[in-house]
Amino acid sequence: MKIIIVGIGMVGYTLVERLSSEKHDIVVVDEDEERIRSVSDEFDCMGVIGNGGDFKVLVRADVEKTDLLIAVTESDEQNLLCCIMARRFENCRVIARVRNPIYTTEIGFLRRELGLSMVINPENIAAQEMARIIQYPPSIRIDTFTRGRIELMHLAIEENNLLNGFRIREIRQKLKCRVLICIVTRGEKVFVPGVDEMLLAGDKIVVAATPAEANDFFEKIGVHYEHTKSVMIVGGGRTGYYLGKRLVEIGIHTKIIEQDKNRCDELTELLPQAEIIHGDGTNEKLLVQEGIAHVDAFAALTGMDEENVFMSLAVKNHGKARTITKIKRISYTEVINKMELDAVVFPRMLTADYITKYAASMTRNVESGVENIFPLEEGRAEAYEFFVREASDVTDTPICELKIKPDLLLCSITRNGRLIIPTGDDEIRVGDAVIAITTRSEFNDIKDIVRR
Repeated sequence: MKIIIVGIGMVGYTLVERLSSEKHDIVVVDEDEERIRSVSDEFDCMGVIGNGGDFKVLVRADVEKTDLLIAVTESDEQNLLCCIMARRFENCRVIARVRNPIYTTEIGFLRRELGLSMVINPENIAAQEMARIIQYPPSIRIDTFTRGRIELMHLAIEENNLLNGFRIREIRQKLKCRVLICIVTRGEKVFVPGVDEMLLAGDKIVVAATPAEANDFFEKIGVHYEHTKSVMIVGGGRTGYYLGKRLVEIGIHTKIIEQDKNRCDELTELLPQAEIIHGDGTNEKLLVQEGIAHVDAFAALTGMDEENVFMSLAVKNHGKARTITKIKRISYTEVINKMELDAVVFPRMLTADYITKYAASMTRNVESGVENIFPLEEGRAEAYEFFVREASDVTDTPICELKIKPDLLLCSITRNGRLIIPTGDDEIRVGDAVIAITTRSEFNDIKDIVRR
């Protein structure tokens, strides 16, 4: 697949590294001649010097023969302009990085009106990941799909877990929990379980549930943890704002410490439910004074990796707070991972993951009804994301009446922004987004889920 990447900053470089390793034909565009020369030499890709918002520059990059353009310059407006130019060619899909919170509420409008395949906000993605870390216990790993439609929770069943010896159907019958067990990994075997499958100690399961149902489910099966009630954030930039916004929306007391007085004034207006403190969060005395010993979680989100690491390490001496550390650079990933930090978030890597997953789904499903494909369980299972564009044999019929193929489970339906964990009585309708999990790899359209 031919891909143009406009903007060779940290995210652009990571994308070139990832996508070139998957044998895509890469063209890089940037106004910095030295960056172009360095990246094109390292990854053996074509380089074009110039502004990606200039149509003549895109023509030099061979945009008319391009399958995907990814605009990740430092300017939101330039990224959107690049995409508008590229969309003059119908076969070119486009992705824009848009970071300014002003545009956040207009993402849907921008996608529709400008024909964008994806609008990606690294700080917002990082905040989503941090919010999940704060909400769920460390024993549960979360897989999140593009656009946040559903989260799949990975959990290992231990001897004393209530699910040990439970059959799948008993989860709803006895526990009264509206969740779906999508995948079971038992030793080397990975399979989609039937309703009569018995879960055993040592199994690793993937669970689909709404956040409210997930909390109820975990409590009932004995995965107890103290719900986070208070969070302290150091750094009131974009990531701090997005994280603070999510936390106050779910009722968590949030305190943000920010060094810039003007930014504090802005945050006070943007987040009236949060407590905004003007001060230097790298000062350990200030953290103690503001009650670090009594908060449940702490997020170090300044623009300096070193400060974030040192703050998180220092906080461990002052209480029970679970720490989250934002790291921009990934050159020292191995060293960082060896430190005694609870959770480390790399916005650059998360952004690259989202985009490379989309590119992978394009490669496999050009002109198909599949929106995205996500590998699960080290590639031994996959989650297919379908968008239902038209009526067919699978729409407007109760799921229990459909002849669903073996080794496949419908785990979620999103309808008008509402997430549904389906039962046999639910139906698929035009306009729905549907997630299906399978251990097979033969689906190009939502109609392929049923036997012919």
